Formats: sequence, structure tokens, C-alpha cells
Amino acid sequence: MNQTDSDTSPAVAVLLVNLGTPDSPTPQAVGRYLRQFLSDPRVIEIPRIVWAVILNLFVIPLRSKRVAHAYASIWDGDSPMRKILIAQAGALSQKLAMLGRKNVDVLPVMTYGNPSMALALNDLYQRGVEHIVVLPLFPQYSATSTGAVFDVTSRWLQSQRNLPSLVLIKDYFDHPLYIEALADRVRRYQLQHGVPDKLLMSFHGIPQPYADRGDPYAERCHVTAQLLAQKLGLSSEQWAISFQSRFGRQEWVKPYTNQLLSEWAQAGVQSVQVISPAFSADCLETLEELAVENRDVFLHAGGQSYAYIPALNVDDLHIDMMMSLVAPMIDGLMA
Repeated sequence: MNQTDSDTSPAVAVLLVNLGTPDSPTPQAVGRYLRQFLSDPRVIEIPRIVWAVILNLFVIPLRSKRVAHAYASIWDGDSPMRKILIAQAGALSQKLAMLGRKNVDVLPVMTYGNPSMALALNDLYQRGVEHIVVLPLFPQYSATSTGAVFDVTSRWLQSQRNLPSLVLIKDYFDHPLYIEALADRVRRYQLQHGVPDKLLMSFHGIPQPYADRGDPYAERCHVTAQLLAQKLGLSSEQWAISFQSRFGRQEWVKPYTNQLLSEWAQAGVQSVQVISPAFSADCLETLEELAVENRDVFLHAGGQSYAYIPALNVDDLHIDMMMSLVAPMIDGLMA
């Protein structure tokens, strides 16, 4: 590492990692992002040669324009996910400094797209940073999300000769502060908008074969949902869990969000509020798919009132939870 920078470099760097986003809401930018994201064998477990043909001849040409249009509908100068991630990093940095941990850099990075996690690691290496904490902002571990962060980190470490001390935090699906932050978010929303017939906890899905082969994601989602329901004092009739964002033709973990909403409306459920505890920041899957597409599904099937409860984003309790995860790691690395 570059010793000339050691006096000015932070003692520890914290990488806040989210999945990724295109650089702009255009078919070209979306195509580049989808190619990087969907080329990861953690995400698509199909033989590489077969999938490369499908991806490049069918998926990207057919999806890029449609997905770009969806991104354009939520774009406000930048991707919401990137804007929120940058704000989260700033808020966490301030909180760490207030509690005496001032020589710490908190960097917002993405597994895919920009700001790039791999480039951030290179920069930290050049600056002589010896201690790194990696916090993937995926509350429930999955090989398709957190596993990919571990892969980026591992590939980078394999290319280095002088390795830093590095800690990766696996997940926080049952962390008390995370559950309290979610409950507080629901309470405050319902204090303003009222209590619905049903609260739906919709998580991003994964293919069922991934779960069958040992991915613990769906089980962790069920634990999160149950803990949140208990924290809110909900009966079994007042809430449910579902999974969204299916891709391709194979079976995914069930129940599916759009199908459950349609069934509820047809059965006479009048009002629904939806929260998505798997997302640490609002993004395409929450602002467009959940807030718009699934609202239309519910209303067209006969429902009367549908609302999406925003993600935790930069809520103070959310940042407190991040602090509680990284602070002991920082202290341990600096001991």
C-alpha cells in the first residue's frame, strides 16, 4: 500500500453496498447495466454459454427499452437508489463522528454499476487504508445479493499482495433495531393515513430451485415478517407475506405479490398497505413495481384503497441500526 498517504488516510473505511442501478434512464445505459447484472452466475444459474445467447439475443434487446421507460418514470436527476445510498452514507458518517469515531470513511458503492465497489476498493488500497468493513444493505442474506458482494470482495482480495483487515457483515434480518425501524415506519404511516384491512409484507423473490438448493433467503424473510407482525401486534388475519419481481418462466418462491393482491380484492378486501422490508432504499422495484403496477392489479380486481409504505431510506432508526452493526467492527479492527 502507498505509505506516503498513511498520515491522511482514514483508519477504517466502511463500504455501504447496494445492488446497482443504470447510469441514466436510457435503453443503452439500462442495457449495459442489465448485461453486467444478469451475467453474474450468482443471479442466473444457467450454463454460461446457453445463458449468454439468451441474454444477448433476447433479454437485453427486449427488456432494455421497457425497463428504461420504467426508470424514466421515477428518475429525478439521478436514480433514487443511488441518491438514497449516498445520503445513507453521509448520515452514517455523521453519526459515527458524533460518537467519536471520526477517522472513518463511509463510502456508498454498488455491486453492479456506479459507484463501483471494485473501484472503491482499489482507491482505498492506493490510499493505504488497512481496515475495511463491508455492510451489504440486504437485510436477508441471499446468494443472489449478499453472496455477489462477497464474490466482488473475494476477487479483489485475490488480486492483492498486501491484504487489509476486512470484515463482511452477512445480514441483519432479525436485528432488534431493524425490526423496530420497520415497525416505527408502519406506525407513523398509519397514524397519518389510517389502518388498512391488510398489511402486506412484500419481499423481492428468488427462484424456488435456489431455495431448494439451500439459499436461506425465503426463510429469513419469513422470520422478518413474523417479527414485524409481532412488534406491531397484528393478528394472523391482519397481515401476510409475499414475493415480487419474478423474472423468466421458472417457479419462484410463493406466494406471488400480484396474485395475492388480486385474490384479496376478489375476496372483498377493500384496503391494503404494502411495505417491502427487503429493500433498504426505494428503487425501481418499490417505486414503480410495488407502488404503481401492483396498485393497478389490486384496484382493477376490485380493491378500493392501496398504498405503498416507503422504504426505511434515511430514517434515523435505520441509520442507528447501521451504526450498531458497523461500530463494533470498527472498534475491533482498530483495537
